Amino acid sequence: TDVQIDYYPSRDDFNVSSEHSNLIIWEKFAVQAEKQRFTGIHLLKHALLNTTPTITKTIQVIDKEGERKDVKVPDAQAIQLANSKIDEIRNGFTDWLSEQSPEFKDKLADLYNRKFNCYVKPQYDGSHQTFPGLDLKGLGITDLYPSQKDCIWMQKMLGGGIADHEVGGGKTLIMCCAAYEMKRLGIVNKPMIIALKANVHEIAQTFKTAYPHAKILYPGKEDFTPGKRIRIFNDIKNNEWDAVILTHDQFGKLPQSPEIQSRIFQAELDGVEENLSVLESQTGKSASKRMLRGLEIRKLNLMVKLSALADQIKSRTDDVTDFRLMGIDHLFVDESHQFKNLMFTTRHDRVAGLGNPEGSGRAMNMLFAIRTIQEHTGRDLGATFLSGTTISNSLTELYLLFKYLRPGELEKQNINSFDAWAAIYAKKTTDFEFSVTNQIVAKERFRYFIKVPELAGFYNEIADVKNARDIGIDRPEKNEILHNIPPTPQQEIFIGKLMEFARTGDATLLGRDELSESEQKAKMLIATDYARKMSLDMRMISPHYDDHVDNKASHCAAKIAEYYRKYDDRKGTQFVFSDLGTYKPGQWNPYSEIKRKLVEDHHIPAHEIRFIQEAKTEQARKTMIEAMNEGRIRVLFGSTSMLGTGVNAQKRAVAIHHADTPWRPSDLAQRDGRAIRKGNEIAKEFAGNKVDVIIYAVEKSLDSYKFNLLQNKQTFINQLKTNSLGSRTIDEGSMDESSGMNFSEYVAILSGNTELLEKAKLEKKINALESERKSFEKGKSSAIYKYGDSIRTIDGNTELIERMTKDVEAFNSRLQLDKEGNRLNPILLDGIEGKDPKVIGTKLNRLSDNARTNGEYFPIGELYGFKLLVKTEESLKEGMSFKDNRFFIEGEGGIKYNYNNGHIAADPATASKNFINALEKIPSLIQKYRSDNEKLSKDLPVLKDVIDSLWRKEPELKELKQELSSLERKIQLTLSSREQVAEGTEIREEKPQVEATPLIETVSGVHSGLPVSLREITDTMKDRLVTARPSHGMEEKDDGQKRENTEPIAQKPPFRGIRV
Repeated sequence: TDVQIDYYPSRDDFNVSSEHSNLIIWEKFAVQAEKQRFTGIHLLKHALLNTTPTITKTIQVIDKEGERKDVKVPDAQAIQLANSKIDEIRNGFTDWLSEQSPEFKDKLADLYNRKFNCYVKPQYDGSHQTFPGLDLKGLGITDLYPSQKDCIWMQKMLGGGIADHEVGGGKTLIMCCAAYEMKRLGIVNKPMIIALKANVHEIAQTFKTAYPHAKILYPGKEDFTPGKRIRIFNDIKNNEWDAVILTHDQFGKLPQSPEIQSRIFQAELDGVEENLSVLESQTGKSASKRMLRGLEIRKLNLMVKLSALADQIKSRTDDVTDFRLMGIDHLFVDESHQFKNLMFTTRHDRVAGLGNPEGSGRAMNMLFAIRTIQEHTGRDLGATFLSGTTISNSLTELYLLFKYLRPGELEKQNINSFDAWAAIYAKKTTDFEFSVTNQIVAKERFRYFIKVPELAGFYNEIADVKNARDIGIDRPEKNEILHNIPPTPQQEIFIGKLMEFARTGDATLLGRDELSESEQKAKMLIATDYARKMSLDMRMISPHYDDHVDNKASHCAAKIAEYYRKYDDRKGTQFVFSDLGTYKPGQWNPYSEIKRKLVEDHHIPAHEIRFIQEAKTEQARKTMIEAMNEGRIRVLFGSTSMLGTGVNAQKRAVAIHHADTPWRPSDLAQRDGRAIRKGNEIAKEFAGNKVDVIIYAVEKSLDSYKFNLLQNKQTFINQLKTNSLGSRTIDEGSMDESSGMNFSEYVAILSGNTELLEKAKLEKKINALESERKSFEKGKSSAIYKYGDSIRTIDGNTELIERMTKDVEAFNSRLQLDKEGNRLNPILLDGIEGKDPKVIGTKLNRLSDNARTNGEYFPIGELYGFKLLVKTEESLKEGMSFKDNRFFIEGEGGIKYNYNNGHIAADPATASKNFINALEKIPSLIQKYRSDNEKLSKDLPVLKDVIDSLWRKEPELKELKQELSSLERKIQLTLSSREQVAEGTEIREEKPQVEATPLIETVSGVHSGLPVSLREITDTMKDRLVTARPSHGMEEKDDGQKRENTEPIAQKPPFRGIRV
């Protein structure tokens, strides 16, 4: 049966139809729902759109009044079956492709390579640059880093890009020098630098020091009050500034062009309307009502914004100065990851972890400004993003980066929306998790990223990626230590309550009111948040809990005191980070609790321990940083946002303490960068040039898992940036800030194992083997290409040898010798009578100076029956274009030989011998091609062995896949049996009591291949792991003797789950 497929690029949509049906469409690739059949045509469209059909079924439940009522719920079994058939369709395409002719496959590969695999990372060498006006002496440096010069050169060449340099790489000077140079060379007219409030003063001061005569506008906080803004806007517009420097917040107050805003919002509205059109046209009512409702609301919001903009344009007066009129034509955006929440439109309404499609006002303001510049220049970029963490959490942020900076290139790839990008570079997965009623449900997310080398190439073409080692920064190394802490008795009890809450949703277990309907949907996020608070300190949950000698605050205080004593002579300093429980005057918080323990238990002076939140002004903050560098403050507490950026207090830093683990890899990098940066004198001189980074992890909490998840994500991000991945696919993991952790992993980490955890173990092994097989196949592909190329080269060389041999034979048969046996040079030159070498040489030199053949080979005579030719070529010398004439002698096989690269000697006698010298070179050319063939022929058997080799681990992979398939069927049968029993049956839940949870060492293997058990973490981190001392129910009294802890611990009968 012929199937017609139409693609609509503007809305990234497919239409699939067939005139006739058959058993393959109606049976083999069909799924029967409760009231409808989803045929192969339906599923093929979902396969093309990378979506999953919404399949529901009706079940009976008992409402609060005890009445039975019918409700529609997702049919997990049918959705699972549909997903498997969609995967089979996709795999079938691969099988079909392998059966096609080599010509067709080559054509398809060429099409793909030209569209996606055509981006190469340029090598920018800026060493030749001079920087007029740059005051190196004033800056206190002898020269810029080579990496800084290269990055500045990239911006000159591209007109922008991404300066992806690690913390401490000198991004401030890159901004200042690039802005000044681009202005000086006329590449831009009026550059603007925007930065965090904490850094902007330093940037302005650096610019002023670097270029003392530069004309810079750096308005202060008081200049941006409502009454003074208009004057600043006009100052920007009416003056020729070398640079305008603003904070992120000040930039957000610049009025944007209503016309630009209107066009962007109209494009988003068009996208929403197209998606609505697609969904409403889907047959079989497979469109999600929630998705339709969400798009309708979004459409209304956009229409309101467009209406307001239309009114603004209509009523605008001539004296309004917006961004378009200010003349800014390049933006340098420091800490650009602050603008990552850009709006986008998607059909994937059930996919977790995508962020808010509405975006933020700050990000939209940035998009308006960049589009204004791009519209003015008529090209991509128009801005330079500078950050060591351009991708702060997820690879989906790459799309938003490209949306800002490369809209034209995305359009060339037919990528007009997030969905179109995701269809090419992301793979949606369906994980099966436990619901509130202990049923298995499906959860979708973009967990895997595919075609990663092409994605990396697209990024690297406009990005200058440098780590500390590349730059050559003299900074300490990081020594990570995972400090494991046993749970306190109260934490043990609460862990049991958390597991029960995660299973049942009974919020009263946690001492709070019952969950609302919206809270029920966010149950796992609530559970994850409670687990984080529990790990930090039980008093974060309720003030009724007690302090304990073995809680995190006690361990953290003890380690801080240990480093304090160790480096007391050198006044070594320490940073303590936590985003939970930050300092609030007059309230209990973990910051103050750790400080109390440091003062009372470890006798550290209180004035040497400070909180960054105490610095209410910029001057107070600056004073605090100076005191840290001088050693008057020895311990500084703070959150990632307040202490993780813009703090150069590294001079005496010897340790960093992570009391909690942040959500994003970028936050961890920013925290560590406070001490692991250039200028850390104490670590360099007295700590082996290392800084200890201590991560505090409570056993049976989410601490270890979360930390390793961040490490895993950061590894993937780094490999993508450097294009050093051994695999074309990467797995991001399954935990995020917006939805928390999935239930199966949550319970597995807090308690014991499940079938889903066993499934994850198998997936981890299979993924490792498949990655190995892909590398093997990649090697084979390379060998196949080299083998074919070698064969073609040998054939080409052989043909050349044959033609050259005929020319040699012809030359030797016609060669004339004088009486002494010397070769004669009976050259016949057009327009010259006789064979006088000097006359011929003079004529050749005149031809060399004056001939113009317009790139054609022009005959000028002959020698021994071989044609003499001249050709005029365009050449460049010192930037100037000139005509260059080259001379050849053509053999009977059409091969053109030359001597001295075709150039004629100035001496007439020598010039006349040019052509016979070329003929005498032929034997050496034949020998060269023969040598090349001999070398290539020796390589052929080796390449053939590689091509014919088989991957030896194929049986092992097959066995693991069979085991995984068997386990999945077991899970599916469990799901089916539970649903059959539950259908129309009242579910009564017996309130289980909390059982004693087994040690976390019993857990092994979770999604993403991350270690979560103490044993696995020990294997991973080896000698970097520090295990804390358990209390064993004993407390140490003031007299130094240990006594039994008499606090009662609840007896915990076996966990029974629910009873049907």
